[in-house]
Formats: sequence, structure tokens, C-alpha cells
Amino acid sequence: MEEKDYLRDIKEIKQMMSQSSQFLSLSGLSGILAGIYALIGAYFANSLFENFEKSKIIIDKKYYYPSNEEITLQLLFIAFLVIAFSILTGIVLSHFKAKKQGEKLWNISTKKLLINFGFPLITGGLFALLLVKKEYYELIAPTTLLFYGLGCINASKNTFRDVRYLGITLVLIGLISTYNDGYGLLFWALGFGVCHILYGSIMYFKYDRN
Repeated sequence: MEEKDYLRDIKEIKQMMSQSSQFLSLSGLSGILAGIYALIGAYFANSLFENFEKSKIIIDKKYYYPSNEEITLQLLFIAFLVIAFSILTGIVLSHFKAKKQGEKLWNISTKKLLINFGFPLITGGLFALLLVKKEYYELIAPTTLLFYGLGCINASKNTFRDVRYLGITLVLIGLISTYNDGYGLLFWALGFGVCHILYGSIMYFKYDRN
């Protein structure tokens, strides 16, 4: 009897240690909404490209376009809105989930998650800005997919394992996007939009609905 109690105590201690090192308040619904925001952003970005194409000027049978700087700034603004809404939604929904579970949103597991996820994300963001400065526009979409995917893989040890699979998927899409020039926006919408909705739905039905 004492041996069974001893083994049960060890199991409970291991479970408590695992929970203290993992962020379990991540909301699957926030992933779904982030994917929807990304698809809306991709729609507006595509509209910008279409207007950009229509505004070309033909002189001596050669095409001349307006400045790339203007459309780049507009695309960065769209990307900023998508990121801002996604982060805000994630914080709000995770707060409600943590409150429902009787836990605090901000704890040591949250700090570890932000550090492991934030470093690749910030690095990728800075690298993307350098690509803008150097006018390597075709590499911006693959770069954001790759670094975001690496961030998910790195952060998965501090939250649900499904985040790791999302990261691997995004890295693969990023590599395919790098190989296929001219389809950056399509792959970006597939990765940040469709994949977020898919994995967010899986996480919602696995962890949130009950």
C-alpha cells in the first residue's frame, strides 16, 4: 500500500513539474482567428499588387512602374496590422482560458515560451527588413515563413506539441516558396492563413472545447 502511494506521489510531482514548465493556456481559437486575419491581409496585399500592375506606364514598348517604396510601405502596414491583431487576440483569449483553468497567464512558463519563440521571430523580422532595404522582395515571404516556423519549433517544448508540427509545416512551405519564385503571397497565405486555421482548429477540439 505504501509503495503504491509512493509511486502515485512521484507521478503527481512529475505532472506538476511538467505543467510548471509548459504554457497550457494557449488558445486554439486564437490560432484560427490569426489565420483569418492573415487571409484578410493577403487579400488586401493582392489588391495592392493588382493596382500596382494596372498603374504601369508603357514608354517605347517598355514597362515603367511607380516607386516600389510606396507599395512596400503599404504591405508593411498590412503585415503590422495582421501581427498586432493576432497578438492582441492571443493575449485576450489565453487570458480567459487561464482564468477558466484557475491559473495565472503570466508565470515562468510564459516567460520561457516568449523567449524561445521571440528570439527567432525578432531575428526573422530584422532579416526581412534588411531584405526590404536591399530590395530582395521575392525572399520576404519565404523568410517570414521560415523564421516563424523555427520559432514555433523552438517554443513547442514550452507548450502543446501541436505547435511543433505547425512549425515544421511552415518551414517546409517556406522552403518550397523560396524555390518557386513569384508565388510568395500565395504560400504566405497558405502558411499563415490556412495552416493557422487548420492547426488552431485541431488544438481547439483537442484542448479547449472541454
